[in-house]
Amino acid sequence: MPKFITAATGIDALSHCLEAYCAPGFHPMADGVALEGMRLIKHYLPRAVANGNDIDARGNMLVAASMGATAFQKGLGGMHALAHPIGALYDTHHGATNGVLMPYVLAFNKRAIEERIGRLAAYLDLPSHSFSGFLDWVLALRAEIAIPHSLDGLKPGIERFDEIAQMAEKDPSAGGNPILFDAPAARTVLDQAHRGTLG
Repeated sequence: MPKFITAATGIDALSHCLEAYCAPGFHPMADGVALEGMRLIKHYLPRAVANGNDIDARGNMLVAASMGATAFQKGLGGMHALAHPIGALYDTHHGATNGVLMPYVLAFNKRAIEERIGRLAAYLDLPSHSFSGFLDWVLALRAEIAIPHSLDGLKPGIERFDEIAQMAEKDPSAGGNPILFDAPAARTVLDQAHRGTLG
């Protein structure tokens, strides 16, 4: 696969694992699968993007992607609730769209997932075992594999944001978000992702 497709499908696998891990509800097996999937992605996605002939990295990303598809039986969340209508209206790559949205949805959900993300950061052996440490890693990973920082790096303009937000509220993935992800919440995340500002 070309570099962009490798990066976009790889960050999609991360979004599957991450949203499954953050989804409310009790499913310890899905949580464990998601955790290990993210550990594999941390180690092997940059390698797979840097060298398409790295079969070890590609094989481990295949495993991680399969783990994400297994884990998200627990649920998804705001990333996918927004990525689905954005992709439908603008024909953006699904994985890349999730990757762009990832830090903004994380920031929106912070109050509900901060402790859980701290445990994830520890499992990934990040320098800071904290929400901010994990968010910094996500931002650095996206930059390393050339996932755009804002929606401007894809196609969507602001003229259909209200429509996208309404569609996101109705998307089945919205129900798995740790915080109510209604149309106003979706519009807030869209605005931040458009401006490229976290907060």
